[in-house]
Amino acid sequence: MEKITAAITGVQGYLPDYVLTNEELSTIVDTSDEWITSRTGIKERRIMKDGATSDMAARAVEGLLKKKGLDPLDIDLVIVATVTADYPFPSTANLVADKVGMKNAWSFDVNAACSGFIYALATGSQFIQTGKYKKVIVIGADMMSSIIDYQDRTTCVIFGDGAGAVLLEPTTDGTGIQDFLLHSDGSGVKYLVQPAGGAARPASRETVDERLHYVKQEGQQVFKFAVTNMAEVSANIMDRNNLKSEDVDWLVPHQANLRIIDATANRMGLPSEKVMINIQKYGNTTAGTLPLCLWDYESQLKKGDNIILSAFGGGFTWGALYLKWAY
Repeated sequence: MEKITAAITGVQGYLPDYVLTNEELSTIVDTSDEWITSRTGIKERRIMKDGATSDMAARAVEGLLKKKGLDPLDIDLVIVATVTADYPFPSTANLVADKVGMKNAWSFDVNAACSGFIYALATGSQFIQTGKYKKVIVIGADMMSSIIDYQDRTTCVIFGDGAGAVLLEPTTDGTGIQDFLLHSDGSGVKYLVQPAGGAARPASRETVDERLHYVKQEGQQVFKFAVTNMAEVSANIMDRNNLKSEDVDWLVPHQANLRIIDATANRMGLPSEKVMINIQKYGNTTAGTLPLCLWDYESQLKKGDNIILSAFGGGFTWGALYLKWAY
């Protein structure tokens, strides 16, 4: 029996219309275009002004289904990677399935911060490989503006809003998802966390007054862990699959910081022309960065291209996934 793998057969993104530039941010908080660009590589980011995470995700999925000529009823499973769910419950995936009319699909969310899309893609691929399902949609979507403190220049300059979706289908032609390595370390909670709103610190007058419902980050510690682990896991998945730098056609790195991206590419021995970068346009859209990169670069991809996705996120979470492009 031929081996079944899960192939990405379509990708679509959605970005809000509102563009928040570095110049505008400098009128809100003590910062400047030069300060932001030199430290992160970000020039602007998109902000969702009317709607929620599920709305961005639904628009990405609607575009994907239209592109593929599919009926929403054809979809078996929907997975949404997000840290900005519309509600504590129900899941954002449940809402997206309803908004798009994917009535035959079951759905759930994955919360792994910036690594969420890799976690969700690896999870979705297993349902395809078993032969159980034929059409799985994996979405990375975050409305980070909903949990960012625009008085805190260490975080508000970094994050933006956006969503990307991919369709997974079975193939036996050797393309598709080949391997993945996923890791987590919960001791990282003290360096990157949204302190209040969960069971540990339920919402109260005090948590609101203390601005604890916003993302809190110790940038230097996160940077140090991200540089080391994102680069290491990317090199490890190459070693596991006997890939040399010349064998890798594309690195799709999480778009958190240009210096982290450069360090990962250098560890893999890849030149800049093999690295997908759109951080300057969108900032860090958390779980949205990887599918948005694939969407931006889709026209440059060729069937059989060796692609490595790599990410590092709060918690901490990190991982890499190796796939062969299917179209």
